[in-house]
Amino acid sequence: MNVKVEKTEKNNELKIDFEIEAEKFENAIQTVFNKNAKYFNIPGFRKGKAPFHIVEKQYGVQIFYEDAFNELVPEIYEQALKENNIEAVSKPEIEISQMEKGKDLKFSATVQTKPEVKLGKYKGIEIKKVEYNVSENDIEHELEHMAEHNSRLVTVNDRPVKEQDVVVIDFEGFVDGKPFDGGKAENHELTIGSKTFIPGFEEQIVGMKIDEEKDINVKFPDEYFSKDLAGKDATFKVKLHEIKVKELPKIDDEFAKDTSEFDTLSDLKNNIKERLEKQNKEREKSETENAAVDVLCENTEIDIPSGMIETEIDNAVEEVRGRLSYQGMKLEDYLKIINKTMDEFRKEYEEQAKKSVKVRLIIEAISKDADIKVDEKEIEDKIKEMAEKYGRKEDELLNNENLKKYLEENLKAEKTVDYVVKNAKLK
Repeated sequence: MNVKVEKTEKNNELKIDFEIEAEKFENAIQTVFNKNAKYFNIPGFRKGKAPFHIVEKQYGVQIFYEDAFNELVPEIYEQALKENNIEAVSKPEIEISQMEKGKDLKFSATVQTKPEVKLGKYKGIEIKKVEYNVSENDIEHELEHMAEHNSRLVTVNDRPVKEQDVVVIDFEGFVDGKPFDGGKAENHELTIGSKTFIPGFEEQIVGMKIDEEKDINVKFPDEYFSKDLAGKDATFKVKLHEIKVKELPKIDDEFAKDTSEFDTLSDLKNNIKERLEKQNKEREKSETENAAVDVLCENTEIDIPSGMIETEIDNAVEEVRGRLSYQGMKLEDYLKIINKTMDEFRKEYEEQAKKSVKVRLIIEAISKDADIKVDEKEIEDKIKEMAEKYGRKEDELLNNENLKKYLEENLKAEKTVDYVVKNAKLK
C-alpha cells in the first residue's frame, strides 16, 4: 500500500493519495459477497447458495464495489492519519480514480486539518472587574416573589374588571364571520396585563362586568405562527363569568414560618441574603471568565476550517432536535411553525459556532503553552461527584475511558480559564 500526503492550495487542507494492492480489494469484495450471499436468488441454486463466480456472471462484479470500498477503506484511512500525525477536523472528500477487480484501488481523500493557533497575549490581560452586591431592595424583591407565590385568589363581585385582575371568560373567535380552529374556550382563566392574548384583547376586557357579553375586535400580528390567521382582523365574542384578585399574605414572622424552615422574618432575610450572595459570586465568576475569553479571542488569530464550524452547527442542531423530541415534537415540524428552512435555521448558529470553535482552540493552545495538567485524583473526584448526583456506580464510571477523557478535557479547560483570570489585571 502506498500513501502520499500533500498540501492543497487551501489553508489547513491536505490531499492524501492511496494506492491499495489489487489483492486486498479482491479480498474485500469476497468478504462483502460472503456477508450478502443469502440475498441472491439464482435459478438452479437454493437461495443464498450460488457461488461467487455465478453471482458475478449474473449481476456483474461492480455491484460489490461500493460495499467493498466501505469495507476496506475506513481502517486504512484512519491508519494513514495516525502514521502521518494528521489531525482531521472534517469528513474526507473521496475521489476514486481507479476501482476495478484485478487492479490496484486508487483514490484520494481531501481533508481539513486542525489549524495553527497564533496565540496572542494571555497572561496579564486587562479585564473589567465585575462585582455585584446584595441590597435591601434585592431581599425585599425576593420576599415579594415568595408572597406572590403564596397568594390566593379572592372573588370580586362589586366592580368591573381592572388591570392585574384574573378573569374567567368564555370566548369564540371569528375571521370573516367564520369560526377558526383553536379560537374557542369556556371558563378560561386569564390575567389581565399578562399579554398572553393577541394585542388589544386584554385591554378591551377592562371595564367589563360579571355576566356581561361583548364583541372584541383585534388584528392578528403579521408574524403570527398560523399563516391562515396572520395579519387578519378577528372578532371575539366574550362572556365574563368571574373577577378575581390576588390576595397577598402579610410578610412577617408567621409568613416566615409558613413558607420556610425559619421561625422569624429576620432569619429568613439572612438566608435570602446568603443565597443571593452565592448567586452573585457565581455570576461574577461567569462574567469575568467570559470577559477574559473575549479578550483572548481579540488577541488571537486562527483560520478556522469550515468543517469544524459545520460540525459545531451539527451538534447545536442535534441538541435542539433532542430537546424538541423530549417535548414530543419533531425538528421538521418546528421549522414549519417558525417558517424557516433547515439552511436558514443552521445559519442562525453560524456565528455562535465560529466563536465556540475559536474559544476551544485558544484554550487548548494556552493549556499546552502554560503546561496545565489534570491529575488522576481530580478526575476520580469528579466521577465520585457524578456517581452521587446521578445514582450511578462509581466503579462503572471509573472504567469508562471515554468519560474519563471527556472529564479530563473539561477540567483542563476550566483550569486554563481560571489560570488566565488569576493572572489578569482587573481594572
